[in-house]
Amino acid sequence: MRYLYKSRHHSAVPSRFRAVPIAAAAAVLAVTVAVGVAVHASVPALLADAQSLASAEPARSGAGPAARERHRTQAAPDAAATPSKAAAGAAPSTTAAPAAPPAATASATAPAAPAAKELAYRFAWQENYYFCGPAATRIALTARSLYPSQSEVAQSLRTTVNGTDSADDTTRSLNAYTKSSFYKSHYITGQSATQAEIDRMQSDIVNAITNGYAVVANIAGSTVDDKGGAHSYPGGHYLTVVGYSNGGRTVKIADPADALGVGHYTLTTAKLAHWTALRGYSA
Repeated sequence: MRYLYKSRHHSAVPSRFRAVPIAAAAAVLAVTVAVGVAVHASVPALLADAQSLASAEPARSGAGPAARERHRTQAAPDAAATPSKAAAGAAPSTTAAPAAPPAATASATAPAAPAAKELAYRFAWQENYYFCGPAATRIALTARSLYPSQSEVAQSLRTTVNGTDSADDTTRSLNAYTKSSFYKSHYITGQSATQAEIDRMQSDIVNAITNGYAVVANIAGSTVDDKGGAHSYPGGHYLTVVGYSNGGRTVKIADPADALGVGHYTLTTAKLAHWTALRGYSA
């Protein structure tokens, strides 16, 4: 700080009288400067004392921001480390919820059908020219360990000298003897089977034989088996499907009136489906 003294007006007073006020002013100025230096020197000390007090007592309202933050952190632990009251008793967030049980267990799942299967059965030739229905139905029943006579089965089928009417009769008799409702009647209504009907017959045969049930088919007309043997029944006939292979695309037939005298042969399911045209089968 500088102090500049300037007289308010000029005077004619001799210089010896003007020197006195100037000397006094200089003295005043020296005193003022000395006091200012002293005050200035005392300020840092006061501030240092205040800071040391604040560091010693961080909880006091006069503490600095950093000290207050350290105190708050020590008093209240981090929320991530301490569960809230609402979450008390709850499972840790890292524990996954148990998975819902599957809709169906493996034990309840139907086993896949084998590529080939043949049932154990007991063969018998039909006893007369119109007992093809009773003979074929009885062969199917022997696969279920049931052994009625052909005459008993004929009564169940209501067979006459004109034969057995339709697949509905074999379906009804088979369910009665097996005490079940497994068998259903399936019909091929056209002059030849469609691809959808062939596929359905294949599926029906695989399903029935996989479950231990032989199939009875009512056929008419002629066909040739896998070995070239011809089989012709212009007036109609009943025979039994007792096995399949090649995933159901080939079937084994037990024929109670086989003209070749063997009683069994194989042919494609497609040929059997065409052979069954305008008629039906029980599966």
